[in-house]
Amino acid sequence: MIVWLNGTFGAGKTTTARELAGLLGARVFDPEYVGYLLRILFPEPVADFQDISLWRPLVVETAARIHEHTGGPLVIPQTLLVESYAEEVFTALAGRGLVVRHFVLHAGQDELRRRIETDPAEPGARQWRLDHLGAYAAALPWLRTSGTLVGTEAKPPAAVAREIATAAGHPG
Repeated sequence: MIVWLNGTFGAGKTTTARELAGLLGARVFDPEYVGYLLRILFPEPVADFQDISLWRPLVVETAARIHEHTGGPLVIPQTLLVESYAEEVFTALAGRGLVVRHFVLHAGQDELRRRIETDPAEPGARQWRLDHLGAYAAALPWLRTSGTLVGTEAKPPAAVAREIATAAGHPG
């Protein structure tokens, strides 16, 4: 099983992924590393590495191989706001025989802004993250139908992880 944690920047994907992996006995695979590699190999400017057509099949292949190698669940924290990209990735993973559970971590715009503006980890990425809040809001209609929305406001990441583990069929 693959548990895909979607949501915009500041929703809590990375922290929740670590908590969830512990509950499920899973590995965490961050597809951003595939994007970093592609930016080195293909330095042509793109708005987002997900726009590099090779990113999506490489993420599928890498996730499938990791899952095959470990034999256990895989947690993937990755924002996917382009519906066609999500469909391409999820369909390809299902075609590899993998069950994908798609969860969308959600917080209100004010809470997201507060989290992004107070995140000391990556001050250089602050404006980029804030600039993507509109794209997340625009994607919410399809995200609500594609995945299970999980609220993260006023909940510690461990509680969010337990909620997802339970919804994914594992006692948290």
